[in-house]
Amino acid sequence: MPDLSTASGLVAALNEGNRRALARVISHIENNDALAQPLLAALYPQAGAAHLIGVTGAPGTGKSTLVNGMALAFRQQGLTVGIVAVDPTSPFSGGALLGDRVRMRDLAGDPGIFIRSMATRGSLGGLAQTTADVVMTLDAAGFARVIIETVGVGQSEVEIASTAHTTIVVEAPGLGDEVQAIKAGILEIADIFAVNKADREGADRTVMALQMMLALGGTGHQQILHHGRMLPVDLPPAPPADGWTPPIHKTVATQNQGIAALVEAIEAHRGYLQHSGLRQTRDRLRAATELRMILRDLLLQRTLAAIPAADIAALVHAVAAREIDPYSAAQRLVARTTS
Repeated sequence: MPDLSTASGLVAALNEGNRRALARVISHIENNDALAQPLLAALYPQAGAAHLIGVTGAPGTGKSTLVNGMALAFRQQGLTVGIVAVDPTSPFSGGALLGDRVRMRDLAGDPGIFIRSMATRGSLGGLAQTTADVVMTLDAAGFARVIIETVGVGQSEVEIASTAHTTIVVEAPGLGDEVQAIKAGILEIADIFAVNKADREGADRTVMALQMMLALGGTGHQQILHHGRMLPVDLPPAPPADGWTPPIHKTVATQNQGIAALVEAIEAHRGYLQHSGLRQTRDRLRAATELRMILRDLLLQRTLAAIPAADIAALVHAVAAREIDPYSAAQRLVARTTS
């Protein structure tokens, strides 16, 4: 039995299919403790085979029930499934507000499914910074499909697009607007649309609104990852823009209606990415984004460690009093670490 108190022992046990070891690895990564970095370094070369599926949309669209049905459909095909459910942080405990088995009880007890709820920890983007590392861990553990479900608020939709190979935007009728994604500004990241709760009045109007927007163009991951300066990266030529038109699927997840067709669309998109070379493009863009994020955090930590807390507090006070603007204050701090 491998020693689960060491990184090498945990990785060995994880590779043997030990789910307890997998849960421990994820906990170390979430806590960013002393074992986190050695674990990530050991697991990273093992990852890259899984197909990553993002599921996002406004609250109330039934995303969790849809993910439940998708996971069951993948299992019927003999595929293993990892699920990362990104939940709002509890203001009292700091942990995920919704529990794993509360959300997806139908999947409990299946050894081919692993579910992890993650807290956003107050991140404005909606995704915890460690989500990408947890997804990579499930990939390295051998899960064929990894589904990432977001809260559906703030910048999380754009973040999920940079994490997933296939992004599903979930809509539902009766939420106030014809298409919630218009308000959220997430139409352009959709590879597939799911109009869930399609047995409700207004479902056909939602489908028609999406069809009209697709006819106008501007969807399909084309504008993601343009937030901030990117690292230079050698990308293969982009495939023709008309190579994939996001399909629209009506589903009633509570009755398992339309789930099979939705899963077929996911697999069709997976094939398209592989044959067009776009999967390689997205993997490289994701690597560049991840590296930029880690670099930013490391530089911030180094800056804060190099400057006395009292000096930082004094600058914060000056910014709050509008004696100095935050950009100039930040430049002063950076100058002190580079001089």
